[in-house]
Amino acid sequence: MGYDVLEVCRHVINYSNEKEYGISNLKLQKVLYFIQAYFLIDKTKNAPCFDDKIEAWNFGPVVPAAYHEYKQYGSGDIPTIESYILFDTDNIWNTERVKFNDDVITDEDKNRINKVVDKFSDYSATDLVALTHRQSPWMNAYAPYRNNEITLDAIKEYFNA
Repeated sequence: MGYDVLEVCRHVINYSNEKEYGISNLKLQKVLYFIQAYFLIDKTKNAPCFDDKIEAWNFGPVVPAAYHEYKQYGSGDIPTIESYILFDTDNIWNTERVKFNDDVITDEDKNRINKVVDKFSDYSATDLVALTHRQSPWMNAYAPYRNNEITLDAIKEYFNA
């Protein structure tokens, strides 16, 4: 079973800021897609990094939960995450702000994630959109206004080629 995608996002955002790469929501979405691909084809891991589905949107692959979490930043860079809101959907009065401790993801998996972030650090969000638009997982899933899923199998097949 994979990580919660928001845990992965928090790590990616903080690592990107620590390295002074900066990361916008649009770029984060593409980086999540490549992280998922990297985990799926890694021979030692051979499992998804996160469980949330990836959809084919106009500007390439998007993880809806992650997109909605960070859309408030528009096209700007997302600041370092020091705390976040933990929503209780059953009882709103139990919703609380919690300090972010980057301790959910194993060090081994953090290293895998960081490799992907480093690899794409020099690419702009627009470069990554153009790149994903040329790849069959997005091309085969995309239909305007449909938000079709890009399956793990499609990603694995494409990146294993």
